[in-house]
Amino acid sequence: MRNVLITGGSRGIGAAMVRLFAARGWRAAFTYQKSEEAALTLARETGALAFRCDARKEQDVNEMAQALSRRFSHLDALICNAGVSYTGLLQDMTAAEWDDLFAVHGRGAFLATRAFLPGMISRQQGSIVYVSSMWGQTGASCEAAYSACKASLIGLGKALAKEVGPSHVRVNCLCPGVIQTDMLKEYTEADLSALRDETPLCRLGTPQDIAQAAFFLCSDEASFITGQALGVNGGFVI
Repeated sequence: MRNVLITGGSRGIGAAMVRLFAARGWRAAFTYQKSEEAALTLARETGALAFRCDARKEQDVNEMAQALSRRFSHLDALICNAGVSYTGLLQDMTAAEWDDLFAVHGRGAFLATRAFLPGMISRQQGSIVYVSSMWGQTGASCEAAYSACKASLIGLGKALAKEVGPSHVRVNCLCPGVIQTDMLKEYTEADLSALRDETPLCRLGTPQDIAQAAFFLCSDEASFITGQALGVNGGFVI
């Protein structure tokens, strides 16, 4: 039996990943912070384990890792998906908002990786996936801080892939494009139509599109793929 942990798994892309891995026969666990009702509903639906955990907090992550180790003998895949968004002019952003954005994405990925990487190295196998963004590859106006956070995950993934490759642990990044999640709730229909028109495949992505790519990167079919940033964006960024 293969085991996966997905951080930020109660809604959107994370929930789609939980559902897909569970449907494919993996034992899944996921973290959530605030969306308790959604998390418990997803856990009942899929049989996945749900852990309340603030990705920013070292104690939360360590306690979650200890609790998970009592349920799973090992972890085959770690997907760092927990994230928050920020849209606005950089000069209007407070230092606290900047720090929080990096705490969730960068510090959160570091803490989760540090907690589970030794077990993967010991077993000489494992896959880590960081959920970045196409804006981490190319940058977005009014999302400079978010773009910087997501770019940092790509840098982390590429460097760590070199570091742990000799231990047969693979590390990759996913770079979603415009995906139909709560992050689009502030967009008007005109905005969404314009985004569809800018996408060569002429549609917005779905959480299931990203989940399929994540599953592939964690599967044996991707056993010779590491250090990559896979764009799943319908051709928006080429």
